[in-house]
Amino acid sequence: MRSSGERIGGCVGGQRAAPWLWGAGQARANAPASVDAADAEKKEKCGIFGIAGPPDAVERCYYGLYALQHRGQESAGIAACDGRTINCHTGLGLVADVFSRGILRELTGQSAIGHVRYSTAGSTHKCNAQPILEEFINGQVAVAHNGNIINAARLRNEYQRFGHIFYSTSDTEIVIHMLAKPRHQEKDDPLGHVLRHLQGAFSMVFLFNNRLEACRDPWGFRPLVIGKTKDGFYCVASETCALASIQASFVREVEPGEIVTLAADGATLSSRFFTQKRDAPAHCAFEHVYFASPSSTIFNDTVMLVRQRLGRRLAQESPAAADIVIPIPDSGRSAALGFSKESGIPFEEGIVPNRYVGRSFIQPSQPLRDLAVQMKLIVIPEIVRGKRVVVVEDSIVRGTTTRGKILALRRAGAREIHMRVSCPPIRHPCFFGIDFPTPTELIANGRTVEEIRDFIEVDSLAYLSLEGMLSCLSQPPDHYCTACWSGRYPIPVEETVSKFGFERHQLKMFK
Repeated sequence: MRSSGERIGGCVGGQRAAPWLWGAGQARANAPASVDAADAEKKEKCGIFGIAGPPDAVERCYYGLYALQHRGQESAGIAACDGRTINCHTGLGLVADVFSRGILRELTGQSAIGHVRYSTAGSTHKCNAQPILEEFINGQVAVAHNGNIINAARLRNEYQRFGHIFYSTSDTEIVIHMLAKPRHQEKDDPLGHVLRHLQGAFSMVFLFNNRLEACRDPWGFRPLVIGKTKDGFYCVASETCALASIQASFVREVEPGEIVTLAADGATLSSRFFTQKRDAPAHCAFEHVYFASPSSTIFNDTVMLVRQRLGRRLAQESPAAADIVIPIPDSGRSAALGFSKESGIPFEEGIVPNRYVGRSFIQPSQPLRDLAVQMKLIVIPEIVRGKRVVVVEDSIVRGTTTRGKILALRRAGAREIHMRVSCPPIRHPCFFGIDFPTPTELIANGRTVEEIRDFIEVDSLAYLSLEGMLSCLSQPPDHYCTACWSGRYPIPVEETVSKFGFERHQLKMFK
């Protein structure tokens, strides 16, 4: 059962939830489908934001999404409610491209939720953009989701057998079908009942016509934080950098297994949909390695400081005789700075990113894909020519883009190149919200470090050890998910549907 009554800022109390919390609830309401090797090394997951109460909720949601743009660049969307009706606008592309001033003016309301997406389940089509807005007998609901529901295929198949029609190929849509089920709506707490059926990683925010509800899976895979604005309104976001964008202060994280409810009148409530005691959470350590903004604080650690500690530990474990240390922009920058400070080797910016080359830069041949890599990251010859260079990268997934970067450094005249990676080798796929490819596509799967070194053509290659990486984080080692490195999955993964699994399933139905 979902337990009643804990105020956001206080301790557990005996208050029963207000009627607006425990009612039956109101429920729901040309871009390429693949990317080239230059874009496919590692992909952001998604970013979510929600705010309840202010008259300019839509505008604040827009700025919150803008701050979370690094988490997803395929699509963006905002759903807003005026207390009666929920309206939603979604589109493919960046936040600034999807929302014009005219569109923002049309989205009126005192509560809003937003989403920026990179697809980890479902391809890049408008139907998969979020928030998803639907309507059934009890009203409307919009939902935005960060993570992966690993039992979505089985649940979806069950509902399709009973005649449910799905309009997207995203794993998120199953949640709305479950919420609309009459037997679930008869429960005292429909949303909590539905969430207990889900397995996997989910930080989600729901917008009903009288409230906003944010939840986090019992393992706490994905970050989700609560903020409070200067004028007293509560908001939720994937990262604290989004809170800062609207000058909101950090209150706390949404706890694993918790639902936080925000009403437009400022009322707040916390409850539990999962009360079974867990020995430890399973926070995604790769958030700190790559995904999160350096300015954010997640899992009680400031990301930039963690990355500098990773670089320092990397220099201790795998020193190199070199003249300069350079980062692979942008996520390798903090680790490279840490490596430089620990080793005493000067830090230089030898590679400059071209921020005007988008992620959808797709080319049909390998030579053109190599050119795309060079366009995105431009080497400064005067910095690296004749030098022994330590190149610090946050991670290597397929190895194809890394090889292209090394080739560009060789052409610019680097005498020696020593690659240092601020996390362990990625040998296993992720099923909890990161678009890591199948094991056969991971360069470290089944290969030694020496074989990888030969492929990317560097003079030396070293990765940070798993123990070294975990020592740079403030929580105990067993509080983090390390499955992509160690192969130890916190949740047994019985169903391994690929990113495009639902598309293939639908095609089979029509054959």
